[in-house]
Amino acid sequence: MSDHGELNLVGMNYDKDRPKAERPLLIEDISLRDGHQSLFATRGRTEDMIPVAEQMDDIGFWAVEVWGGATFDAMHRFLGEDPWERLRTLKRYFTKTPFSMLLRGQNLVGYRNYADDVAKLFIKKTVDNGMEVFRTFDALNDYRNFETVVPVIKECGAHFQGCICYTLTEPRLGGEVYNLDYFIQKAKDLEDMGADSICIKDMAGLMSPYDAYELIKAIKENVKPLIHLHSHFTSGMSPMTHFKAIEAGVDIIDTCMTPYAYRTSHAALEPFVMSLLGTNRDTGFDIQSLADINGILEKEVLPKYKHLLDDTKVSMIDINVLLHQTPGGMLSNLVNQLREMDALDKIDQVYKELPRVRKELGQIPLVTPTSQIVGTQTVNNVLFDTDGKRYNMITAQVKDLCYGLYGKTSVPIDSQVQAKALKGYDRGETPITCRPAEVLEPELEKARAEIGDLAVDDEDLIVYALFPVTGKKYLMQKYGKEQVPEALKPITLDDVEKQNLMIEKAKKGELVEKSALAQRPEKSENARTFNVFVEGEYFEVGVDEVGGAPVITYAAPQAATAAPAAPVAGVVAPAAPAVQAPAPKAEPRAESAPAPAAEGTPMNAPMPGMVIRYEKNEGDTVNEGETVVVIEAMKMENALPAPASGVVRGIKYSSGDNVAKGEVLAIIE
Repeated sequence: MSDHGELNLVGMNYDKDRPKAERPLLIEDISLRDGHQSLFATRGRTEDMIPVAEQMDDIGFWAVEVWGGATFDAMHRFLGEDPWERLRTLKRYFTKTPFSMLLRGQNLVGYRNYADDVAKLFIKKTVDNGMEVFRTFDALNDYRNFETVVPVIKECGAHFQGCICYTLTEPRLGGEVYNLDYFIQKAKDLEDMGADSICIKDMAGLMSPYDAYELIKAIKENVKPLIHLHSHFTSGMSPMTHFKAIEAGVDIIDTCMTPYAYRTSHAALEPFVMSLLGTNRDTGFDIQSLADINGILEKEVLPKYKHLLDDTKVSMIDINVLLHQTPGGMLSNLVNQLREMDALDKIDQVYKELPRVRKELGQIPLVTPTSQIVGTQTVNNVLFDTDGKRYNMITAQVKDLCYGLYGKTSVPIDSQVQAKALKGYDRGETPITCRPAEVLEPELEKARAEIGDLAVDDEDLIVYALFPVTGKKYLMQKYGKEQVPEALKPITLDDVEKQNLMIEKAKKGELVEKSALAQRPEKSENARTFNVFVEGEYFEVGVDEVGGAPVITYAAPQAATAAPAAPVAGVVAPAAPAVQAPAPKAEPRAESAPAPAAEGTPMNAPMPGMVIRYEKNEGDTVNEGETVVVIEAMKMENALPAPASGVVRGIKYSSGDNVAKGEVLAIIE
């Protein structure tokens, strides 16, 4: 027996006989944006959304989130896809359900505030391509960054959903900064701006169930728009948090289809559908239809992305997020960056330093782009601070934050950090207090002149204006002026099957076909033995060079008086050959590293990243400390100073090139 009537599920079709709820809970599905962004690095392709699109359209969602956030960047940079085409394509399949996107306020879908002319055109073209709901947030909850985009959203007849980024400085809701009064006031501010609905955006899964009840109830009592809750699963609390929010009267919640749910993603939809069955908040959704969609995703889509999932953890929950408050996407970026720099052993130092950096930068919420700003600066501090001197390598974005280009922080930025960041800053050393975009020059005409005929329409122009380096590279590939790299091309289920078959053969020791074994050559005395590791299992494999003995190059100790031995041309072996007597230990040498210059001071990349631009050209004179090159790491820019005064030589990279840690970016002679 339910509080709202009797419901007998035994021997009956519950979808046919169940009563319609008095006030159904509204659901926004976010599988096709935040789901794959959270679980497999935003690599979901449009072709893998189409198989379930029409069925999802029939479910009855309040909206489906299909765009925005990191998708615009990831699509053109890593998938070779046109972000605008995804909207147009999916719109042909979703004919009843409104489209929703995540808009980063004046940041749009990038990592800085863009000029007003870019922001206005972006909103107009997004609506033209099918967008209906704009979930709009600002990383600092500074709603001055809404003042340009919101009027355009309204003029275009779209739905403006204003967001409040949820964050804490205490274990629970409260304290001097992020308390109940803070969030109520933010909700009132959004209502005054004309918000059609208000979303509380809990990006790290920090909201506890009882805090959710108190918060939702208080906001519902103070404002009229629909209240929407977005809470990641990371800490494991979100299903309970959502249920308490439902009890408090929340209007809409975000969920994912089960294959795209949990871990650092969101709570799954289906348990809510069944739990609310027969109540006054019953969603009315057909559970069999949801099961059919899940089957397609599980069997036909997810296998293509298995290699991107983090399968190193047994637990689906990361309770540590409650300690360091690092959102899942930011955490994976930190780990990957440290791994590429051979510094993963410093992850605990990063966790310890991160709250300190966040506090010094104004206790800012950790959500894109501020999560990357704090995370990258934290890594820089751990790796490059020396002798008690902190902030030795400050990213361009931290300098912009300290200047006020992102907006006003809830707590003042540490004055010493701010002064150090702004020393020599090109816009000036006195922070601004106005709306950030007021100091930005119009960008569209400059972008139009730079990209020229390569941008054939406004959509192409926006791609370049938002992402000049990767956007231009994408447009070159889109129009056949550059070849699309193999790494950007999709894989098929046949490819997945071949990979699985190869792994199974490796496990069984059957990497060589039986037909080939009958004709196998004799093992020579030059055969070498290697250890091969496959999915945690170990194999010892003998390797024989075809056509004779391999030529091995390795460094051996030389007597102090001996002349250096000339290198032998040949293949650089992964390991020294097996011999009876102990061989001299080989010195590691990166195959991609350029040969050292005979003279001058090399400028080595302190981290892996992408070259944004060289501030100095070949042959230019530079003073020690002047910026020579800017590289991007974790989507943040690092200006690398000249290690000495002299003339710049040996530049062999250009904008858009990826470089490994330690590669020589220039020589200062």
